[in-house]
Amino acid sequence: MRFIVAVAVMFLAFSCTKQEVKTGRWRAELEIQGELLPFNMEVTKDEQGGLDVFLLNAGERLLLDEVQTEGDSLFATLHIFDASLRARINGDNMQGSFVRNYLPGDPIPFHAEFGKSDRFIRQGQSGTTDYTGKYRVLFTSDKDTTVAVGVFEQQGDSVTATFLTPTGDYRYIQGNVINDSLYMSTFDGNHAYLFMAAKTGSDTVAGLFLSGKAGRETWIAVRDEKAALPDASSLTFLKPGYEKLDFKFRDANGDSVSVNDARFQNKVIIVQLLGTWCPNCMDETRFLAPWYRDNKNRGVEIIGLAYERKDDFAYASERVKKMIEKMAVEYPVLIAGVNDKIKAAETLPALNKVVAFPTTIFIGKDGKVAKIHTGFSGPGTGKYYQEFIEEFNQTVNELLTVKNTLP
Repeated sequence: MRFIVAVAVMFLAFSCTKQEVKTGRWRAELEIQGELLPFNMEVTKDEQGGLDVFLLNAGERLLLDEVQTEGDSLFATLHIFDASLRARINGDNMQGSFVRNYLPGDPIPFHAEFGKSDRFIRQGQSGTTDYTGKYRVLFTSDKDTTVAVGVFEQQGDSVTATFLTPTGDYRYIQGNVINDSLYMSTFDGNHAYLFMAAKTGSDTVAGLFLSGKAGRETWIAVRDEKAALPDASSLTFLKPGYEKLDFKFRDANGDSVSVNDARFQNKVIIVQLLGTWCPNCMDETRFLAPWYRDNKNRGVEIIGLAYERKDDFAYASERVKKMIEKMAVEYPVLIAGVNDKIKAAETLPALNKVVAFPTTIFIGKDGKVAKIHTGFSGPGTGKYYQEFIEEFNQTVNELLTVKNTLP
């Protein structure tokens, strides 16, 4: 656990009266757009006698292991994200804010109550309407529309779900059916998503999707067991006249690394477009980091290209170093730019565009781009995650068997 200056500054605003944080389950809520977004937490003691906090969403236990207390105050860094939960402790209650450090002056109110394990408080009767199934979904905002596939599983009035989109999945979502309406939420340290909906027909669901302080979309879902997304290998591709990527960026220590360096020659290369702010990228890195350790001796390399929240090398390198440490990443991660898709595409002029973070680019031993996979279906998607792993391994294995035709 690390004690940083920001913690000390935050503590000055609170009382010095000592308050112990109770270990066990807490029910928490974020206040967004006039609604309450619930999530669950568990506080435990770590091996050194300090505290760990787990964010609980459906089947996920997301560890926060940088937790500090001082007097009646708690500060929990949200793992690799540049964000934190800051709260005043008062017995069975916490009151404070979800703070995104890259957006100063924009906190989201947060409170939590000890000993509660409900997701949504049942202020009416448990619903008997069954939402289980696979759905063809359309999210609509005042700016654009997004196609998605929704997968819902219901036991009694409890629901777990996820949405798969062309740019990534919405991870682990959890909720309840109350008065036959559907309420679902997730909070993973960056995603703060709230879904409210009801059936408008035997196979149709319609409702509202709130994201953070400002994101607001309507959504309609039609049950369709054959619902599918566009081919993830068709969305991002090379412009005419290009066969290879050519880039050179600095790593987090300031050293220049190029895809043309000797260490990458005659090897299969996987280029990962990511951001340390991105939960889907976090999921993909959790897959790639151990995969690389197990496979690097087969003639495979991975290069991460990080596109961060600020156009500031010192800031970006700090975020990347933290991700590398937290997730035991052994492959190079380079500071490539900012998390603007248009600007990101300018750093890789061979691509038609950058559609999503993450995007995964497979390069053969001849240096030519063989495949580009847009988005990522993570562990929250169940069988779709397993299908991604199978496809990933098949692609790498096929590229490794191709003889290098370079002179």
